[in-house]
Amino acid sequence: NMMYPRLKLASYLLRDDGVIFISIDDSEVHNLRKVCDEVFGEENFVAQIVWQKKYAATNDSKGFSTTHDYIIVYQKSELFNRNLLPRTAEQNKPYKNDDKDGKGLWRSDNILVKSFSENRVYPIINPNTKEEFYPPSGSCWRYTPETMKKMLQENRIYFGKDGKGAPQVKRYLNEVQQGRVPITWWNFEEVGHNDEANKEVTALFESKAPFDTPKPIRLIKQMLMIGTKPYDIIFDFFSGSATTAHAIMQLNAEDGGNRQFIMVQLPELCDEKSEAYKAGYNNICEIGKERIRRAGKKILDENNQLKLDERENPLDVGFKVFKLDTSNLNEWNSITKRMNENSDTEILQKKLDLMLNKIKPDRSDLDVVYEVVLKLGFPLSTWIGTKEISGKKCFIVGEECLIIICLEQGLTFTDIQKMAEYKPVNLIFSKHSFADSNTLINAHYKIRDIGIEIKLI
Repeated sequence: NMMYPRLKLASYLLRDDGVIFISIDDSEVHNLRKVCDEVFGEENFVAQIVWQKKYAATNDSKGFSTTHDYIIVYQKSELFNRNLLPRTAEQNKPYKNDDKDGKGLWRSDNILVKSFSENRVYPIINPNTKEEFYPPSGSCWRYTPETMKKMLQENRIYFGKDGKGAPQVKRYLNEVQQGRVPITWWNFEEVGHNDEANKEVTALFESKAPFDTPKPIRLIKQMLMIGTKPYDIIFDFFSGSATTAHAIMQLNAEDGGNRQFIMVQLPELCDEKSEAYKAGYNNICEIGKERIRRAGKKILDENNQLKLDERENPLDVGFKVFKLDTSNLNEWNSITKRMNENSDTEILQKKLDLMLNKIKPDRSDLDVVYEVVLKLGFPLSTWIGTKEISGKKCFIVGEECLIIICLEQGLTFTDIQKMAEYKPVNLIFSKHSFADSNTLINAHYKIRDIGIEIKLI
């Protein structure tokens, strides 16, 4: 009941070439697979990964000590293409030879092949000793005589350190697959464990970890490397302590990417006995926000980018925080019904008083600006700045100044003319912004004539 509607919504939001990773434990993995088969389609199942979340058994466990969790992976459609993981230092270690001929590092490899072909049984002549080498009885060379001749000409055959040995082929590092195919067993040495995750949060907050069940950054980075491109948007709707945001900023710093994130978390209250509450965090969202701030500063510091203005392309660790709420505007609703039920004309009077100023008194101008931006179809990531024009505070929507929003009162026609000089598509004001009704009427017709539309809140 809890997961199905969230996954259904996630499936609508997921891009056609997108992928979803879901962490789950033993007790619910079988149910999750069935739900995901229904939501995403059984044919879109990609993998069931086993993550080794603990490096040691819990000795006081009754029965078995669980040392793993699962990560279920589903694609939106067959358009998804997984990425290869980076090659490890261990994989690259054998490639230590370099002929200084521009072909790069190489290692020697067997030139024989198991499958037998008679036309691949021929002599290879060592150019240094003129000695002929044949494959052992029952086997053959990997290449045809024509290919071998070309490889000898290109110096791709190795005859040992002294040049007198049997032939071997040179495998160049830049010609092998530049990455690893992901497997479904993720051990803690590669992606971290629960204890590592707690230590990461503890170090970041310089105190006891304020969140009980964080994920290690390396685990989330592994998912990002497999499932995303450097410009993708990542959505985590159980963000907890915002490990995903931390991992995204870290990966962007490492590979120069520009991934963006959307974190969603219900404001679950922290237990009054918890370390988080003692540290001053009332709910989980506050922990996540503070982690993103601290992680961003740490990443900038580690990459010598604290002074952003001095960098041509600084790392982007900024973020905006939004809280789901009702409209910022007062609305007329069910007054007649409430009057009949309560027989109290004071209700009507209070409602009329509220409607004189349509913006709710406990909402800020910025709250109103974002509601307007959303209703006009702009994403929440739209750039919004402020600028004083003709002595009035204005909100600029879009770096190209697509819209100017001014909610101050006492606007004159001269003020509006000054704003129009910035050539926005729309000028948006409150109904109570104008010094008088004539100002509104003049502005509407004269500003419209130069191609700018005035809208009222």
